[in-house]
Amino acid sequence: MKKLFALLLIISVVFSAFAQGGKEAVASSKPTVRLLTDATGIDDDSFNAAAWRGIVEFYGESIDNTPSRGTLYDVVTAASADMYIPNLKNAADEGYDLIIVTGFTWADALGEVAPLYPDQNFMIVDVNWIIQPNVLNYIYGEEQGSYLVGVIAAEQAKADGIKNPKFGFIGGVPGATITKFEVGYVMGVLSVFPDATIVDYYANDWGKPELAKAQAKNWFDNGVYCIFSAAGGTGNGTIAQSKEYRMAGKNVWSIGVDSDQYTRGIYEGSKSSVLTSMLKLVENSTKDALGKIEAGTFREATAAAIEMVMADGGVGYSSANSDLNPAAKAAAEKAKADIISGKIVVYKTYKEALAAGAVPAGLSALDD
Repeated sequence: MKKLFALLLIISVVFSAFAQGGKEAVASSKPTVRLLTDATGIDDDSFNAAAWRGIVEFYGESIDNTPSRGTLYDVVTAASADMYIPNLKNAADEGYDLIIVTGFTWADALGEVAPLYPDQNFMIVDVNWIIQPNVLNYIYGEEQGSYLVGVIAAEQAKADGIKNPKFGFIGGVPGATITKFEVGYVMGVLSVFPDATIVDYYANDWGKPELAKAQAKNWFDNGVYCIFSAAGGTGNGTIAQSKEYRMAGKNVWSIGVDSDQYTRGIYEGSKSSVLTSMLKLVENSTKDALGKIEAGTFREATAAAIEMVMADGGVGYSSANSDLNPAAKAAAEKAKADIISGKIVVYKTYKEALAAGAVPAGLSALDD
């Protein structure tokens, strides 16, 4: 009896070890990744949130349930730009299969660090010039998605019977990427109201919502109907001001960016001051990069930047707001089809758009 018990115990131990070993093998077959963000972090309801969402979804988890955080994936937020290089080096030293950085403000730091770690895989979004064997660049057709929300803003104003409407754009740090947002938005507005008044402002910061809030208040007080912000966390100030004014009965709107920011503008039950959002589906890029790591094809894809445009599902718009006029949505869908077919060409640079007479002179957009 004792021999039988001992034999059963040995079998049990061996089976347990085998089962544990199998579990570890499954876990280790998944790539590990660290996301590095700027000071706005993954709670910005925007750009960083989208990147994080893609990572979490790659592992079959959700934002509200992240059991693999700390083992397969994690995130580190830089308090300031001075921490970009140290954070990159620390992540590389820890041996992650992939390190992801969000936004062109990381470009200089990544360009310096990547050559020091030739065996480390990196991914960056909004950059197409760090062409190295270990860096995968993703860029987007922001101008296309922004054109759609410009059409929506203008069509909503038309449906509301607004005469001579004014529209605003708030950018974060000026540069080629944010210019695509502004140019597309302005072109979309002008396709409906060729003589519309356009105002713009750049906060030179991604994390100061108070700047956008003050500017939005000033513009709304001076008759601006709708403001589109492409400014990271700074743009949350625009939404906050539009929410305050709509609660007070003022007919003004804000437009969200990168992620669907409808919930950030909610007031009085399910009403929202966010008319629509320009969706920049960064989550698709993070999933794509992790898939390439898993398949062993990452290095094959680094020879050139990957561009995700409207036809690829890289950009779009949200229609969560029940106050979105059906005519505005229909116009956006038509414009979407025309962009995909090539009937509508949306310019990427202010210089091109200005030369074509597609946007007014005097905007603050920069192409560099």
